[in-house]
Amino acid sequence: MSKFVQPRSRSGWLAGLVLLLSQAVQAAPLSISQLMDSLAKHPQGAATFTEKKFISILDQPVESSGELLFIAPARLEKRTLKPKPETMVLDGDTLTLERGRRKHVLQLSDYPEVAAMIESIRATLAGDRQALERAYHLALDGSAERWTLVLTPLDPKVGAVIARIRMEGAKDVVRSVEILQADGDRSLMTIEKRAPPQ
Repeated sequence: MSKFVQPRSRSGWLAGLVLLLSQAVQAAPLSISQLMDSLAKHPQGAATFTEKKFISILDQPVESSGELLFIAPARLEKRTLKPKPETMVLDGDTLTLERGRRKHVLQLSDYPEVAAMIESIRATLAGDRQALERAYHLALDGSAERWTLVLTPLDPKVGAVIARIRMEGAKDVVRSVEILQADGDRSLMTIEKRAPPQ
């Protein structure tokens, strides 16, 4: 008797081959163009976030949570609900910060380091490769099912503040954003897409 088990039928063999091929396609390397095209298909979105900031002088990370809203191409809202209410609205080049009764309006062009940090998230959500490549070197790893995008600043002045930004996601969804500062401090934002109202 043969030591090799023969497939029961041709259809069973074909089904196995189709499964292997589909797995290979899913695990195929993802290009930056493919990722950006996929992200650009969703002009707006809402999500909840949890952010942890790891600061060298503190024993415990500082944690906050709230909501994110993105409307392509240029509006990004970050509404922190805990521990204290705070709102950040980026619309075009204008950044508005509100905390309690205090309100500050800034032009991003006056703060290139802040602009680069915020633009990394906004441009990625918009699938705007050109905007990202104006400020960063892009390195993508993984497949459509699970990818990692690392942004390294091109401008030395920005690089003196931000060492790198690392984003992870699946398909057309950004799941996390980690910002590593040049001084070693870092923040990690975990994002959970919010289901649209029924």
